Amino acid sequence: MKVLMRERDLSDDYLLFAQQIGADGLDIHDPYNLPGVREQGYPDPEGLRRLVARLAAHGLRAYRVAPITPRKYLMGQPGGQEEAEWMEKTLRVFGQVGIPFMSMPIHLDNPGYHAGGYPHAHRGGYKMHAFDLGRMRQAELTKPYVDPVPMEDHWQRTVALYQRLVPVAEQVGVKLITHPSDPPLPNTDVAPRKWFGLLDAVPSPHNGLLYCIGTRYESGTSIFEEIRRFGRMGKILHTHFRNVRGTLPSAGGYEEVALDDGDMNMFKILLTLQEAGFDGGLQIDHLPDYANDDRHQKIGSAYAVGYVKALLAALKA
Repeated sequence: MKVLMRERDLSDDYLLFAQQIGADGLDIHDPYNLPGVREQGYPDPEGLRRLVARLAAHGLRAYRVAPITPRKYLMGQPGGQEEAEWMEKTLRVFGQVGIPFMSMPIHLDNPGYHAGGYPHAHRGGYKMHAFDLGRMRQAELTKPYVDPVPMEDHWQRTVALYQRLVPVAEQVGVKLITHPSDPPLPNTDVAPRKWFGLLDAVPSPHNGLLYCIGTRYESGTSIFEEIRRFGRMGKILHTHFRNVRGTLPSAGGYEEVALDDGDMNMFKILLTLQEAGFDGGLQIDHLPDYANDDRHQKIGSAYAVGYVKALLAALKA
C-alpha cells in the first residue's frame, strides 16, 4: 500500500517537502492544476507528461487525478455534452501518460455539509470539521434546501456518463473511481445505495470505489464488513484514510479528528484492507488545523504521513 498526499500546489518546494517526509505520491484534486485545462477543458498531453516527469524526479507519482466536474451535463444544461467530451478526452490523456485512476466528479450540491457543518476544537485546541443533523435541520427551517436537479435525472445522466466512459477506460487502461456523498445522507446525489449501485449499473473491472473510510464510518456501517465484501470483489481501488468520532445513527453527527484521536483503530483498518487483497493508495485526507501550521498544512501532513508509514511498517513486522 502507498501513502499519498493531496496536492496543495505543484511547486518544486512542495514536491520536495512531500519527498522528504516519505510520501509515495500525490492525488491531484484540482483539475486546474493540470496544464491545458484552463484553456481547453482537458489536459494537454505533453504538458501533463512533463508534470509526471517532475513528480518522478522527486520520487513521486500521480495516482488519482480529477477532471472538471461536468456540472452542466449533470444538470441537463446547454454545454453539457461538451463537458462529457472533455471528460472523455481527459481519460484518453491520462491513459497516454500512465495515470492509473480518474475520479468521477459526479457530485452536485450536498444539502448537509455546509448547513450542518461547524469547526470543532479537540485536544490542545486543534480544529477540524464536524457535522450535526440538528444544526442542518434548524438551518433548513429558515432556508429550505432545493435540489439543483431532480435526483432521478441526476442518476440517469450519471449512468449514461459511465456507459460512455467505461469502455474508453477499458481501452486506455485507466480505472474510474467514485467517492460517496459526504455527509452520507440518504437524500444526496451519491448516497450509499447509488454509490454501490453504479457498480451494477455499468459493471467493469475499470469501474470501482474510492472507499472513503471516514465517510463510510460516519454512516454507521460496519467498516470491516464492507472492506471484506468489496475488497474481495476487487472493487476498492483507492482509499481516503482518515479517522472520525461519532456516527449519524448513533450520535446524530460526527467529528473529524486526527488519525490517532477517533473511534477507529486505523491499524485494524489496514490489516482488514490487506486481508481483503487491497494494495492501493491510502490518501491522507481532511487534515487537522494545528497551531503554527502553514497554508499547506505541512505539520498536519508530516504527522499523518509518518503515522501511516509507521502503521504499514508494523503491518509488515
